[in-house]
Amino acid sequence: MTTTPIDVQETSAERTEEILAAAAAAHATWSNTSPAARAGILDRVADALEEAADRLVAVAAEETHLPEGRLRGELKRTSFQLRLFGDVLREGGYLDARIDHADPEWPMGAPRPDLRRSLRPIGPVAVFAASNFPFAFSVLGGDTASALAAGNAVVVKAHEGHLRLSALTAQVAQEALESAGMDANLINVVFGRAAGTAVLQDGRIKAAGFTGSIPGGRALMDLANSRPDPIPFYGELGSNNPVFVTRDAAQARGEEIVTGFLESITLGSGQFCTKPGMIFVPQGSGMLKALQHATLPSVGPMLNARIQAGFDHVLGSLSAADGVRVLNTVPAEAGSPAPVLLSASVEQLLADPRTLEEECFGPAAFVIEYQGEEQLVEVAKTFEGQLTATLQAERGSQVQDLVAVLVEKAGRLLWNQWPTGVSVTFAQQHGGPYPATTVPGSTSVGTAAIARFLRPVAFQNFPQHLLPAELQDGNPLDAPRRVNGVLAP
Repeated sequence: MTTTPIDVQETSAERTEEILAAAAAAHATWSNTSPAARAGILDRVADALEEAADRLVAVAAEETHLPEGRLRGELKRTSFQLRLFGDVLREGGYLDARIDHADPEWPMGAPRPDLRRSLRPIGPVAVFAASNFPFAFSVLGGDTASALAAGNAVVVKAHEGHLRLSALTAQVAQEALESAGMDANLINVVFGRAAGTAVLQDGRIKAAGFTGSIPGGRALMDLANSRPDPIPFYGELGSNNPVFVTRDAAQARGEEIVTGFLESITLGSGQFCTKPGMIFVPQGSGMLKALQHATLPSVGPMLNARIQAGFDHVLGSLSAADGVRVLNTVPAEAGSPAPVLLSASVEQLLADPRTLEEECFGPAAFVIEYQGEEQLVEVAKTFEGQLTATLQAERGSQVQDLVAVLVEKAGRLLWNQWPTGVSVTFAQQHGGPYPATTVPGSTSVGTAAIARFLRPVAFQNFPQHLLPAELQDGNPLDAPRRVNGVLAP
């Protein structure tokens, strides 16, 4: 690749307008490019990422304090998801193509016209990059990959925690697009809050994706909704990710659960949106004592000073709440936060759930002892929307009532595993009721994420040559279709 200097100056209003106009023009062509051709381009971008890995990882390490192994693994995830969306395009089921042939005897009492419906690109998409995943949730992360796969141009607002990396990643992507004969302006990056706000409010932008804090995401969602033409805002905001340990699981695997919990809350210095923030353990099981006397894993530096300050602030507020005590901690190592376990009673939690259930982004969590398992159902009802909820239980555990509550509260339920680590796959769900996400029916991870950036269009009585390929007789795309109500290849 070339060695163009990395420019991370705040994007001016004039340059923002140029980027938006270029994105709209690039979108017009890209949205009418065949799914197979788009798949090939995504593969080319993934190849380019891997070819530039050494330089990208070096810049990422300088800006984020993340170790090389973690960054290389995340880069692999990023290129993998680009290719996976290419596979989705080639298979064609994402189009949800439906054909109803004209039927003069349609039982509703009136003839049915010829109707054909499929999903189309929604329009240029704004993506607000995350702090904690500088590759997988950033310039070429899941939001961008799914929006591009759907046929949309993307304008990314770079996160201030890795500005140089954002510029370099965009450069890699644009060079790959140009080498494939595509418009480089399919992907562009703006820097600075003013530019990000201007992009979100511009009429050429038709949807937005965001990963970050609840206050930041809510402010952007309100902006998206206050436009003269409100647009879908797919925000992943925050989550406590509670863990519920049944008495029989504590008896059978208490030590194993303690070890797994401590590893999960300190993974990546606790800077995962799926980090467990609270664990409920049975009174008298010995688990609270085991957690109190456990040797807490050491953690590395946080991503940046702003995130460290946020962790310190929330941890201070939680520690000062009525009835809260520090159960376990260790001295902080130079430049790194100290892992902390807090404790409170079930009664204190029930008295003030909004305070104690606040997400603490970093290596800290609550340990709550309960008396009877019926209390788990009671406390589960206090939680707002969650990305995940975890059950540590045995096959004979009577947790039906608890599961029934958690299904209403979380987007992903785990049985005897840990929520940190979100596999990119077909059945993944990374979303949940507000405030976990702003649109509970969506996911930001996995192949279903493409649905966020598509919209349905029906064609009634149209001639064949004006129909999209997936709706034409003969099925030139060989896409799965539902014909007269019957799923057909």
